Amino acid sequence: MHGANKLKPIAERVARDELELTLAENLGKLKFKVLTERLAVCRAAAGSPAPSWALEGIFFCVARTSDELSIVCPESQVKTDTQIAVESGWIALKLEGPFPFSMTGVLSSFLQPLAEARVPIFAVSTFDTDYVLVKEHDLPRALSALRSAGHELAG
Repeated sequence: MHGANKLKPIAERVARDELELTLAENLGKLKFKVLTERLAVCRAAAGSPAPSWALEGIFFCVARTSDELSIVCPESQVKTDTQIAVESGWIALKLEGPFPFSMTGVLSSFLQPLAEARVPIFAVSTFDTDYVLVKEHDLPRALSALRSAGHELAG
């Protein structure tokens, strides 16, 4: 039994390495979904509390730094406030993860075709995956660039 216990971490490492190799081989062929809800990217002063409307819905992200409070949330939930800058009209492209933290190049392989097509983005990362926001009017150009690069729109 003692020998089997020593082999378990090795087997787990080999399985993880095989998964990472498979993912790395497919970096040029990432699958993604288009989320249909229009989003807003907002900025408040660094010391501002997160507004309650920003913490509702299926998709939202709040990030505080010493410079600002950034919010991504459904556009329909934003309450107009002269103290909060709002950039509306974003659509999220969700990469189908999860991706191990040790895997490099995931986001850059997805962003490169968008940069080449001159599509501005706003990126949000979570524990499991990445979301790339593009302006709704840039969506057709973004989808064309991503398909041309070998990425696959999932059903």
